[in-house]
Amino acid sequence: MLTQENTNLQDNPYVLDQNAIKDPPTRWKEKLQQLGPGFILSAAIVGSGELIATTTLGAEAGFATFWVVILSCLVKVTLQLEFGKHAIYCGETVMSAFNRLPGPRLRGTNWSIWTWLFIQIFKLLQVGGIVGGVAITLNIAFPQINDTIWAFLAAILSSLLIFKGYYRFIEKFSIGMIGLFTLLTFASLFFLQYTTFALSWDNLIEGVSFNLPPAAVGVAIAAFGITGVGGDEIMYYNYWCLEKGYARFVGPEDGSEAWLRRAKGWIKVMYLDALLSMVVYTLVTAAFYLLGAAVLHRSGLVPEGYEMIDSLSRIYTETLGPWAKSIYLFGALIVLFSTLFAALASWTRIFSDAFGQIGWINFYNPQVRKRSIAILAWVFPLCWAVLFIFIKLPVMMILVGGFVTSILLLVVVYAAFQFRYRRLPEKLTPTPFYDFALVLSAVVIVAVGVYSIVKVF
Repeated sequence: MLTQENTNLQDNPYVLDQNAIKDPPTRWKEKLQQLGPGFILSAAIVGSGELIATTTLGAEAGFATFWVVILSCLVKVTLQLEFGKHAIYCGETVMSAFNRLPGPRLRGTNWSIWTWLFIQIFKLLQVGGIVGGVAITLNIAFPQINDTIWAFLAAILSSLLIFKGYYRFIEKFSIGMIGLFTLLTFASLFFLQYTTFALSWDNLIEGVSFNLPPAAVGVAIAAFGITGVGGDEIMYYNYWCLEKGYARFVGPEDGSEAWLRRAKGWIKVMYLDALLSMVVYTLVTAAFYLLGAAVLHRSGLVPEGYEMIDSLSRIYTETLGPWAKSIYLFGALIVLFSTLFAALASWTRIFSDAFGQIGWINFYNPQVRKRSIAILAWVFPLCWAVLFIFIKLPVMMILVGGFVTSILLLVVVYAAFQFRYRRLPEKLTPTPFYDFALVLSAVVIVAVGVYSIVKVF
């Protein structure tokens, strides 16, 4: 990372400082205390991907595409590791790294940043759909207030929580929301076995038979892009690794054995963070999909429009009883708001970084960065709320976002290969198995991305 002049180095995770170095933990308890970035991503993943896209896919395709969501969760984590590793050993932000990728430039800015900005036009729809989900949930619980008002109230609340931009609060709030809804979802899957919708081994075998019904291809592509860690979440992971302090603890590269030891140690901590969070969101994704396939598909219900929340509530009322609807509404509110919360925290950082690379602000100045985060924390939620109010098709809006995320993954794959094979210091070369996993991830993602483009054009 380049040192920025006139920048306060204190409490600035985006500038490396020799005085901030810290030895990596060696004991499990100490390592667990240093986890967090991956669980912020999980808060973003669990809402739109698992609650809506995954259950919609299960409702449409039944058990046949269970393998799609499991593959989606497992195959992309290597890219997340590569982005996290790049952040740790050089302290570079995503947009700074993108601005150094090979290829054409427009107004001095790399093509990859402009491509990302174009894709974000469609991603606005996705988060607008999440705001809509929150608004519809609150409207069902409190019908005396219409969904338009609830949409703006949800937007304002998310702004209030994010505009200060403190990492520690974001981390703890995200983990708390994940825990609440995860417990409810697994309880529902457990009690499902005591109903007429009980799962059988034949259902699970069907789900891993690698069939893909033609009618479910579109939703499957969207689910692949949006479930597990998506292209945007992979990029966000960079900022949370930096704000957690991993890169500052390693310090500027000086070629010493001490630096190499710190880099390897903190990369191992990051690996643990990413893999444990992957286990969490994979299990939750699997549970949501099986509930959708078992209850909604068998009942002939596909979540659509304003009936989305009511349709999804059948997952819980059919397994836990009618009394569970109020608990479901609370849980749905938690999980959808967790996505809104985590997405806003990430959007404010990555857009501020992009604006810095374009030359509009000095991202590395803490005061300028905090001001940008605070302003965007109010602008984005209001845009999302307005989009929902005008379109009012939350499922479609979310699936569109998932679809373009599959395309964004192509850019992410290209950047990951540049990080691994062009920029990674030789002394940090990973194992052959890691490289095999990275190539396998790339092959699967490129195949899905190209197929998505072919289907559209």
